[in-house]
Formats: sequence, C-alpha cells, structure tokens
Amino acid sequence: MTSDQAQILFIDDEPHVRQAATQTLELAGFQVQAFESAEPALERIGRNFFGIVLSDLRMPDLDGMAFLQRAVDLDPELPFVLITGHGDVQQAVEAMRAGAYDFIEKPFASGHLAEVAARALDKRKLTLENRELRIAATARDQLETRVLGRTKPIVELRDRIRAAAGTEADILILGETGTGKEVVARAIHNISSRKSEPFVVINCAALPSEMIESELFGHEIGAFPGAIRARFGRFLQAARGCLYLDGIDSLPLELQGRLLPVLRERRVTPLGASNSQELDVRFIVSARSDLVDAVGAGQFRSDLLYSLNTITLRVPSLAERVEDIPRLFTQLVNEACLRYRRPIPSIGAATLTALARNPWPGNVRELRNAADRFALGLAPIEGLEDEAPAQRGSLPDLVAQYERRLIAAELSANKGRLKETYESLGLSRKTLYEKMQKYGLKREDFQPEA
Repeated sequence: MTSDQAQILFIDDEPHVRQAATQTLELAGFQVQAFESAEPALERIGRNFFGIVLSDLRMPDLDGMAFLQRAVDLDPELPFVLITGHGDVQQAVEAMRAGAYDFIEKPFASGHLAEVAARALDKRKLTLENRELRIAATARDQLETRVLGRTKPIVELRDRIRAAAGTEADILILGETGTGKEVVARAIHNISSRKSEPFVVINCAALPSEMIESELFGHEIGAFPGAIRARFGRFLQAARGCLYLDGIDSLPLELQGRLLPVLRERRVTPLGASNSQELDVRFIVSARSDLVDAVGAGQFRSDLLYSLNTITLRVPSLAERVEDIPRLFTQLVNEACLRYRRPIPSIGAATLTALARNPWPGNVRELRNAADRFALGLAPIEGLEDEAPAQRGSLPDLVAQYERRLIAAELSANKGRLKETYESLGLSRKTLYEKMQKYGLKREDFQPEA
C-alpha cells in the first residue's frame, strides 16, 4: 500500500455538498480530498491507490457513469460509490452491474455516508493486502531462480532485495566484477510495482565521452553540429520504469554534477532545450569500487553518493560463498545445454571439487563461461588450477576448508543422498553426520528444488 492512511476521493460539482461531505467524513476520522470534477481525481487512481471513490452521478463533462468506467479500467477492484438522486435508482443499479461497489441516495444521513465509506475502505485494505501477499509469493519464487544460492550471504541478499523492491527508494549495488549486479537490479525491478514499465540499462563505462550527455539527457534540433533531429535521452526512455546505471564510478566528475539535480529534483533538461521535463523514474546504480574511497580520492562526488545510497546492497563474491559453486555450476551447465541444444552431461564429484577449489576472480561471469565450455565439451574442468599456494591460514584451517568443500561437492553430486555420499567418501554414516553438523551442512540444501 502506498500510504499509511487511506484516502477518500469525493467528487461533486456542488460546492455546499462537497463541503458538508468533507466535514462529515473528516469528523469520522477519514482523510478526504474533494474535487468538483472527475478528471483531476482520475490522476490519483491506480492499482496501488490506498483509498476509495465517492462520486456524484450527475456532473458536467465527465458524469459518474463514465467516471466509473474509467476508474474500473484502471483497477476493477477499486471500491467506487455513486451518489444518486431519487430518480436515478435504475441508473444506480446499472452502475452496480458495471462494477460500482455501492450507491447512496441524496439526501443522505452523515452516519450512513461514514458507514458506507468505512466498509468500502475495509474492502480496499483487504484487496491490497491480498495483492501484496501474492506479489511476495511470486517474488520469492522469482528470486530463488534468479539469485541462486543457499549460503548465508546470498540468502541475506535475497531478503534485502525483497525489502528494497517494495520501496520507491533509489538503490546502490556494490560488488566485484562478474558477481551479478545487473541480475540483482533486474530482480528488484521485476518484483517491484514498476515491473510492467521499462527497465533501461546504461553501461557508463562504455559510453563515448563526447556522446554521454546526449545519450542520457537527449537533445533538441540544432543543439550541436549534426543534431538534425530531436532525440529522447535514456532518462526519458525509462519514464515510469527503472533506469540502471552500471558502473557509475566510471562517470566523469563533470557529468556526475549534471546527474545530481536529476536525482534530487526528478527533472531533466535535454541539450538545447529551455524547459525541463518531469521525470518519474527509479534509479538503480552499481559500482565496482568502494565509493567512499573514491570520494576520498577525489574521483567521486560526496553529494552524489549521499543522494544514491538510500539503500545499499552488496553482492558477495564466489569466494564468500564457495558452497554455492557446485549448485551454481550445475544450473549454468543445464542452461547452457538448453541454449546450445546439447544433451545435459553428468557432472562428477571430482569435477565439482575442482570447481570449489578454484579462486574464480571473475566470479559468476567466469563460472558461466566455464559452464558453457563444459556443456560444449571444449575444456575439461579437471584442468583447473588448484587454490593459490599463498592462501593464508593454519594447516588445520586449510584441511578443514578442504574437507568441508569436498563433502559439499559430494553432497551436491549425489543430490543430497547420504548413503551414496558417505560410501563415495569412505566414511561411516555416523562420521558423515558428525562432519556435516560440524561444518553446518544440511542435506536439504543439496537436494533438487521441488
């Protein structure tokens, strides 16, 4: 729901009726906005509008029936109450068939008006709560398939994505190269209220410096030599949707200064234009470097950082979630086989163990490339290098890390089946249980998704 307090939109072309009804409803504890015509009220209505409509039937320009039809087109479940005269009962019945929630005859008692409004608001609240529950359930399913993994860092990231997606706040995503920052940005957009609107991606590092401003802001005819036709910039292309700025830490300082008022005021002025245009867009930006360090080094504006980091999400590297590597690789191989129309090969425990021991500096992007090669039979995974010998830690720590990865790889290869796992490792059932408990490994984390 978009606000903490529900609203009643009251529409009547007679000033004394509007004033009396507004006073009655406000004394009953409701928040009311009164209008003399339907058009301005229509601008407030949408699927996320937390409120109801009380409208007179007979009005100039757009009458109550036409208003009802347009409101129902915006949201068929919006409670719409018509206020009718004595001779309009038949029309009110037709309105109920067309989607009206109820009707009230003039003159009406103040108590009856407040009672009908309260019932309609209760219905609206229940409708929006049910929608949120359905969205949350769908979002959970989508996130589980888009942001894969069962280790603590990735589970916590999914929880934060769900929380962030339900807001309209701008979001800063931090993470190493190849960790999947754009995947996270798309996941946020796809489970947000803007999911049906555009998702526009701008790779800041790939934009030619001489074209950046025109690309982002757009331009008018004659704004610069060669501008023979006007062009919509990427900001306006993302209207009502989401704009993802990938690698914002690569933007020149001068352009960072031009971006700042766009973020603060939500208005954009194309090159060569004298007037700015309103911008309804959500910004999601990503950076590879620590922007606080970049501010200290004079490479990033501190005021821009403060405008961006309302919500900050950090995407963990593969080194921080080693136990996810076998599952991720298996999923990526399956996707590659579907893409290349190849049969899905079996992946042995030795292969998965080698995968888990590789450092993967390129993170998920590098792992995906390895999965593509494996699916095409172009490179044996057994040829991967072992962990770097300079890895720090005591011998017992290194042995424990290796043992944990080996058990996790066997569990993944055997899809969580314990008998096959302890037999392949040469352990007893009791010993395997003890080691799994010691390392925090759960068999259900390695079983196929339902």
